[in-house]
Amino acid sequence: MSRRPSSAPSVTILDACADPNLFAQWFKRGDWTAWFAFLAALFGLPMSAEQLAIYRKCTQRLEPPSTPSNEAWLVIGRRGGKSFMLALIAVFLACFRDYREYLQPGERGTILVIATDRKQARAILRYVRGLLTRIPMLARMIERETAESFDLNNSVTIEVATASFKTTRGYTIVAALCDELAFWPTSEESAEPDAEILAALRPGMATIPSAMLLCASSPYARRGALWDAHRRWFGKEDAPALVWQIDTRTMNPSVPQRVIDEATERDAASAAAEYGAQFRSDIEAFVRREAIESCVEPGCLERAPLSGQNYLGFVDPSGGSADSFTMAIGHRDRDGVAHLDCVREVKPPFSPESTVAEFALTLKAYRVNRVVGDRYAGEWPREQFSKLGISYEPSAKPKSDLYRDVLPVINSRRRNLLDHPKLITQLCSLERCTARGGRDSIDHPPGAHDDVANAVAGLVTALVGDPAASYYHAIMNNIRDPDAESTFTPARRMLLSGRLIR
Repeated sequence: MSRRPSSAPSVTILDACADPNLFAQWFKRGDWTAWFAFLAALFGLPMSAEQLAIYRKCTQRLEPPSTPSNEAWLVIGRRGGKSFMLALIAVFLACFRDYREYLQPGERGTILVIATDRKQARAILRYVRGLLTRIPMLARMIERETAESFDLNNSVTIEVATASFKTTRGYTIVAALCDELAFWPTSEESAEPDAEILAALRPGMATIPSAMLLCASSPYARRGALWDAHRRWFGKEDAPALVWQIDTRTMNPSVPQRVIDEATERDAASAAAEYGAQFRSDIEAFVRREAIESCVEPGCLERAPLSGQNYLGFVDPSGGSADSFTMAIGHRDRDGVAHLDCVREVKPPFSPESTVAEFALTLKAYRVNRVVGDRYAGEWPREQFSKLGISYEPSAKPKSDLYRDVLPVINSRRRNLLDHPKLITQLCSLERCTARGGRDSIDHPPGAHDDVANAVAGLVTALVGDPAASYYHAIMNNIRDPDAESTFTPARRMLLSGRLIR
């Protein structure tokens, strides 16, 4: 076979999948009918009657596209074959398209495959490596291979990256293929990483007329870029993007129905999303960003301890290997407003004993000799804090209840937060899920963290519901009546002067 892939525009992706010298070896087993229908739709190729029927089922459109799509969204259940297909499309675009007329001397066009994390990125890269290196004519195009990329001799690079809007900047992008974007982890900078990353990608695609954006994921909650694309374009004939939504077994019939049935029996709502490709209606955002930002004092990173103020601390301990160890310190004023004064976070790995000692110094600077902590942390935090003269009391409420109880405090703006980006992001990322028994559960989304948010929610809930704080609030309100001061006991006078030690 003598043709050169990089200069053969007549070779379609379906031709390549059927060619025994190219990709056919990977399609000998299994039923790939639905995937071939998708490829025909994506690249504007003629469809058979069977493919047209699948296209209509998966897009809710009648007329198939006659030209290639520059943007497509795949909403497909788990184990449907999304990652392999992204790798196949990446290799085809890299080897069978010539972008050099749009590139400056020395410039390389990049096909960027973005995955949720490094583990998933490595899995996709293995697919890319297999497709390139096991086909002799494609292997000859490889100029250089690194741990995360392949440079080809036609000025195209295939590169995998993890989901970050910082690492996706600075490329000339001929195609961006986004895998499982509904599960991209949140970061300090953004609670909506999918939107931020897509916004960072689009300028890099502006100078390539045929640049393609392909986003594939199993669905999750009814929010984010995947849901937005589905809401705007699914089933609409004149939509500017192709949206393809279908269950796992339609795309990959080799997945046993028994696996799906067992998952449905365990959790019907989860299985409908995982394998049925249906967006979950039982999960929603817990709190609006606008409500949180209305409680933030802009530019205030920390408040120094003041004499005469009664402070409280809340800690969310960690063993030092996976989660952060966090602490929040604050007070409640005479008007009943909870003020966050200090936030501390130590990221893993760390020594729990050293972190407790470090936190104890900060607590003593705020004259705090009692902290409340996560109830599931075990006995070791109590022992470690006790050694340093600070009593540790397990929270009476689990984390989900703390979040539930802090919501009305946020919405009523009886809270003065610090300008702490990670705290704001973690609070915005919280989601409410209705469990099978009908009880609401509030937690961070898959792959995210909420250690800082947990400490602050615990602190604010404790401040608002703390008997000593409520007592202080009542007394400060009574001071407006001069006659009431004569009835104050010595303990009340000490509390007013800030000398009462709890």
